[in-house]
Amino acid sequence: MIPWGSLVVYVSPRGRRYIKRLVEGEDWQSTDGILSAATVASLDFGREAYTHLGVPILLQEATLYDRLQGIKRQTQIIYAKDIAAICLKLGAGPKKTIIEAGSGSGGLTVALSYFCGPTGKVITHEARPEFAKLTLRNLEWAGVGDNVELHEQDIAQGFAARDADALFLDVRTPWLYLDQALSAVKKGAMLGFLLPTVDQVRELLLGLETRPVANIEVLELFKRNWKPVADRLRPEDRMIAHTGFLVFCREQEMSAQFLHYKPKGTRERKQEAALKARLQGTD
Repeated sequence: MIPWGSLVVYVSPRGRRYIKRLVEGEDWQSTDGILSAATVASLDFGREAYTHLGVPILLQEATLYDRLQGIKRQTQIIYAKDIAAICLKLGAGPKKTIIEAGSGSGGLTVALSYFCGPTGKVITHEARPEFAKLTLRNLEWAGVGDNVELHEQDIAQGFAARDADALFLDVRTPWLYLDQALSAVKKGAMLGFLLPTVDQVRELLLGLETRPVANIEVLELFKRNWKPVADRLRPEDRMIAHTGFLVFCREQEMSAQFLHYKPKGTRERKQEAALKARLQGTD
């Protein structure tokens, strides 16, 4: 039996997917007909139910992916393909404290809360009250958020936590907050950023050049589905291409001696000379 309060995905024969919380007395209605809540509650996930018009509907349990797809949006949310990489790179999990800014519609906040679980903590920041309210609403709807602290504040004044295990910034000008970010995390912590344009990535990389960080990585992830038909397997006509650039690095102390021993080819020497020129203000 499906428990009351569960998020249920209803799949129509046409492939449409609808997600709704199962509440006693609140029947599911669509163009395929009405499906009573009592009928759904009497079945198990993975079963089939029939509307009053006799249309069969598949009943599935809502995964984290389904919850991310179903949250209410007032801002451009981070796509699931990017969220997966972010959570892995940051090491989100039990007993971890992750700082985030800004919350936006709360897509990443939902995922971080889910992965960190009851022993972890998510400290999220959102300067705009309407977005902060939306994030809290989406956390409650998705069935997570007990481990989330939301702060309505400008991160220019710093973050609401210290000694975090990782930090992620989804803001327009993250290079302006690098010092605040580094002071909010543990030594050796992971930092992550999401930016839509190459100009913003360049500004961030220039800012990171003068900070104690290592293992800088710039990623762009693409998602292409294939048609699941055995006798004519081919890619779908459409795909999710550029949604943003992901930048990751790690807080790291590096001595001049360590840098001296790094192998340097022609390209590395040119890059080192360009960096030195920028730092001296001659470029």
